[in-house]
Amino acid sequence: MSVSSELQCCRLKGRWADWITSGLSTMRIRPWLDRESVFSWLMLAPPLLFLAAFVGYPFCYGIVLSLQDRPVAQPGVFVGLKNFATDLKDPVFWRVASNTFIYTGIATLLKALGGLGLALAMNQQFRMKNLVRAVLLLPFIVPTVLSTVAWMWILDPAFSVFNWFLIRLGVPKPGPSWLGNPILAMTSIIVINTWRGLPFYGITLLAGLQTISPELYEVATVDGASGFQRFRYVILPLLQPILLIVTLFSVIFTFADFQLVYVLTHGGPQNATHLFATYAFDLAMGAGQLGLGASVALSMLPALALLIVALTRYMQRQ
Repeated sequence: MSVSSELQCCRLKGRWADWITSGLSTMRIRPWLDRESVFSWLMLAPPLLFLAAFVGYPFCYGIVLSLQDRPVAQPGVFVGLKNFATDLKDPVFWRVASNTFIYTGIATLLKALGGLGLALAMNQQFRMKNLVRAVLLLPFIVPTVLSTVAWMWILDPAFSVFNWFLIRLGVPKPGPSWLGNPILAMTSIIVINTWRGLPFYGITLLAGLQTISPELYEVATVDGASGFQRFRYVILPLLQPILLIVTLFSVIFTFADFQLVYVLTHGGPQNATHLFATYAFDLAMGAGQLGLGASVALSMLPALALLIVALTRYMQRQ
């Protein structure tokens, strides 16, 4: 037998050995992977690692910063809970807390009512229904900063479309200062947040409406139920779990809102529209106090945690 033939035989034997080894290893691993608990953890591992890297680490680092006196470009000094005590003595902090709760509560209520009405309307049969649904998604699809800049132009005292109509109706020039008056500024950001969040509510609730069997409507109609009674006793109970989940997400997003408020009002006028997120950013990046900024940002955590726990327990009871 030639040398080349011997080499080929050795290579074939090596390949067969590799295949047999890989087959045996696969046979050993496969039963292990078939376990439901093992497979579940393998599927959960990538998102958990992602959350640990991009959510867990910043959160833990924020806690460390909140316990330090840490000016920008200087080493931090451990001060314990001094930053939180400083926040509690700051009247601006309490104004920010009040603004955040008012903003979140009113905007969430308006989005829930408007989104439910929008979903009920979109659930009807009419021409060009799919096109209308696509158009209604635009406020949610357009980047927040871009839509907010457009609203800045709409509410500008000199170029406001609203003021143009009001002046035509007899309001003295130049019309209301929508972003210069504390009450009007808060009203404006609530309205804009509602406008932006309505599609999220509407499309999600519409998906829930379409899972309700038409037979339930027919049975209720045969029993003599009116339109309001069908809504009260058929639609609303079946939509309640979805409505609660959407409300929970909406509260979290609204409570931590930053882009819309910061671009539109920068927290003004006179701190009338400052929220926890915008005020924390101003303290950390504007005033250079990273520790104080982190403590303000963490102050929203207890309220959100209580709300999440309350809604979760309510859903479990239902």
